[in-house]
Amino acid sequence: MTQAKDNIQLSLSHLGIYVHDLEKMSAFYKETFEFTQTDKGDLGHTQLVFLSRDPAEHHQLVLATGRPENLQFNLINQISFRVPNLDNLRRFYERVKKHNDVNDIQCVTHGNAVSIYCRDPEGNRLEIFMDTPWYCDQPLRESIDLDLSDDAIMAQAEAIARKYPKFKLRSEWYEEMRQLMGV
Repeated sequence: MTQAKDNIQLSLSHLGIYVHDLEKMSAFYKETFEFTQTDKGDLGHTQLVFLSRDPAEHHQLVLATGRPENLQFNLINQISFRVPNLDNLRRFYERVKKHNDVNDIQCVTHGNAVSIYCRDPEGNRLEIFMDTPWYCDQPLRESIDLDLSDDAIMAQAEAIARKYPKFKLRSEWYEEMRQLMGV
C-alpha cells in the first residue's frame, strides 16, 4: 500500500480481462502461473473466474466472458508478473516454452529488469520479470540470453544499463521517487 502527498492510501489490487474461451484461459493461468481458482460464477450473462496466488487476496486476476469476436485491436498492452530471482524467471520461461498456445516469446533486459515477454492463448501480451539493482532511462529493451549463467546475465544487464545517462542504483532512484511522490 502506498501513501502519497495527501496521505491518501492506494494500491493496485487486481486486473480483469475479457476472454473468448473461459475454460482454456483459466486452465492456462492455473497451469502456467499456478494461480488458484478462488471462485467462479455468473453475473448476468457474464461468466467469471477469480484467480489468486495470494491467500490474502480473493482475486488478483479475473477472467470474464464477453470478449468481442472480431476485435481488431487488443487494448491490453501487457500484464506483468514479478518474480524474485533468475531461477524463478527461468522456470517460468520453461513453462511458457512448453505451452502450445503461447507465442512471441522474447527474453530481454530493460536495464532495471530482466524479462520474458510472450502472448497468452488469446494474444494478450504477458511479461514475467525480475528487478535488477539498477535504474536507467526508459524505455529500453535489448535481447538477453537466459541460457547464460546468472553472473553473465546480470553483468550484461548492468553493462546495458550503464550506457544510459540516468544510470544509478535502484535504491537512489527509489529515494528520488519517494521525495517526488511525497511519501
